Amino acid sequence: MIAVEGTVQGVGFRPYVHRLATARKLDGFVRNDPGGLLISVQGDSEALDDFLAALRSSPPPLAMIREIRIASAAVGAPDGFFIVERTGAIDSIGALPDFGASVAVERRTSVPSDAATCADCLRELFDKEDRRYSYPFINCTHCGPRLTIVERLPYDRPNTTMAAFTMCELCQLEYEDPADRRFHAQPIACPACGPTATFRRTAGTGESTGREAVIDAAAALCRGEIVAIKGLGGYHIACDALNALAVSTLRARKHREARPLAVMVADAAAARDLCFISAVELNLLESRERPIVLLTRKPQPDPVSRTALEQVAPRSTRLGIMLPYTPLHYLLMDAVAGPLVMTSGNLSDEPIAFEDPDARHRLGPLVDAFLGHDRPITTRCDDSVMLAVRGAPAFIRRSRGFAPRPIETRATFPSDVLAVGGQLKNTFCLARDRSAYVSHHIGDLGNESSREALTLGIRHYSALVGVEPEVVAHDLHPDYASTRLAAHLGMKRKVAVQHHHAHVASCMAEHGLVERVIGVVFDGAGLGDDGATWGGEFLLVDAAGYRRLGHLGYVPLPGGDAAARKPIRMAVAHLWNAFGEDASSFDLAIGNRLPAREVRLLRQMLENGVNSPATSSIGRLFDAVAALAGVRDVAQFEGQAAMELEAVADAGSTQSYATHIEDMDSMLIPDPGSLIRAVVSDAARGVDASVISAAFHNGVARMILDTVVRIRQNTGVNRVVLSGGVFQNVLLLTRAAAGLELAGFEVFTQRLVPCNDGGLSLGQAYVVALSDAEA
Repeated sequence: MIAVEGTVQGVGFRPYVHRLATARKLDGFVRNDPGGLLISVQGDSEALDDFLAALRSSPPPLAMIREIRIASAAVGAPDGFFIVERTGAIDSIGALPDFGASVAVERRTSVPSDAATCADCLRELFDKEDRRYSYPFINCTHCGPRLTIVERLPYDRPNTTMAAFTMCELCQLEYEDPADRRFHAQPIACPACGPTATFRRTAGTGESTGREAVIDAAAALCRGEIVAIKGLGGYHIACDALNALAVSTLRARKHREARPLAVMVADAAAARDLCFISAVELNLLESRERPIVLLTRKPQPDPVSRTALEQVAPRSTRLGIMLPYTPLHYLLMDAVAGPLVMTSGNLSDEPIAFEDPDARHRLGPLVDAFLGHDRPITTRCDDSVMLAVRGAPAFIRRSRGFAPRPIETRATFPSDVLAVGGQLKNTFCLARDRSAYVSHHIGDLGNESSREALTLGIRHYSALVGVEPEVVAHDLHPDYASTRLAAHLGMKRKVAVQHHHAHVASCMAEHGLVERVIGVVFDGAGLGDDGATWGGEFLLVDAAGYRRLGHLGYVPLPGGDAAARKPIRMAVAHLWNAFGEDASSFDLAIGNRLPAREVRLLRQMLENGVNSPATSSIGRLFDAVAALAGVRDVAQFEGQAAMELEAVADAGSTQSYATHIEDMDSMLIPDPGSLIRAVVSDAARGVDASVISAAFHNGVARMILDTVVRIRQNTGVNRVVLSGGVFQNVLLLTRAAAGLELAGFEVFTQRLVPCNDGGLSLGQAYVVALSDAEA
């Protein structure tokens, strides 16, 4: 008897096992089980060995095996091999073995992630002789919606949003045929019995359906109109990416003045017309997860295209590209002439719309028409965003296509744990045994809709993955919405985890680290245990907790969080810190870019310590340098100044600013003033921003190396973790990691969750596992 645990239901595993067994003339059965799959198999020993080897080495495309356990049992075998249901069909065969005797955990299954349309379905979609030709909801066991349609377990059709669609006779035959790739494909459908696409104009009457709906939507997009499109996990807002007027209209309506917009193209060839693509990036683009991939833009010879793409991603060297991942997308891209902006269907920082009435209410004023359908979505799920760093994939946002895929950890969670993440880029994590289920992207918790999505998501995932939390982990900051939620959940135990400690722990969880590491955590803000706003930290982390061994020198934060939205205010704060009362330095560095009255007010705040909390934030240092170099004075979205500072850097420059590092009672404190003075000196001499930016990036990388080398001398620790949102900066991460490796350090960066606050929940949960193991 064989028990298979993991993501093994709804992915074609039973027919796969059936094919393996019958090809080897083995007898027995396979059935779904609350914990995954049960397989009873008998026959020739050589054939059995071959069966097991194939089972382990080449499972179905969407399957993820967590564990295979084998036990002997006196179970009668039928003549042949059969796929059976959970009850009735095999009750008379004999007693089943107790797998729990040797394993201290309850067996369980996982809900599969949503997957892009597979090659077989794609061929049928465009085959005029196929009965599913041009059908926007074609799918099979190898592709299609999963997480976004499941309402409860077990993952059977009645427990999904497809329950309302009764299968026709032909679909029913496919669904019941073990030899068919649609055997027990829960979303199975066809034009005769499945969901229907609908095109409606926002103003006016009338609608079109099916293939005509897609054609009408394509025509509207080609006319320069804005169309809301219902995808797997919610609505997108789309327009012609090469129509500058359409792009600017979309931005104005959506109140998204500067943040880059994602673009969908028909295929990899079309992506290459716009961007340079490495082998790693191509694999990401074409993967079944179909994330948005941040690619380096190519110069566009056509001035019209060049102008439009500058509107799509202003002052950026990168473009977020994705390929179609639903049949509806494929049909739409086949009907339009070029790339489409495909951005989240929301207003400003609200969650994306995924329920039809809400979408009509919220998106109606933003769009000219809707391309929707009548298959409900249970879980809103934004597109994942990835990029290639140092030849490997990395996340900016982990969501559709990856959630709720578990991350397996080395440390064991002795109790079921819920970690509620941070305030920005929120995710939550449910953990049990050695599996951590990081949720889809929830987003910023500054509005009631996001906070409600967090609460509902926790409840839904708890049921799906079978975790009943006894411990809740949360950020140290008492004013985070996630912290307030944790306080009201009524768990037996609550664990407050310092923000930057959680960043390091999230990377440790990915790499199976339990021993001591040096954590370098650079980000915008996180509450420190001394009450200050941290953000440039050097920590020693192990199972017992963390110790702060260094940090960027404190600088006042005038106006608190408001300073993050106005980099030139941070420039004033850093000038005050670097030059003191020397008024000439202010005049030299910022000239007339701030009103004299505001400069005087800021200086008074700084001198008197009024509304100017201390911060060690590297993110705010990047803001200040961006302003001093003439790159960005006012930020229209989080991280804009730092992104543009990276974009202008001369990557070939080796110039580097030096940082003085003080040792104050065994606390290493790099002085940001030494970097600021160098920036001001070069800017005053008219040095180009590209050179200043490169020298600053190189200087920060060198500061990391110098500080970590001194920590190694004091501790003997040679493993370094780089985490925090600032390390989304590819130039900095690449330079810092290369320097550390050249000095003999073992460097760990994040690959399975984002290094930004989207990875905090995993880190919070892992801190609980490490501390419990230590205890």
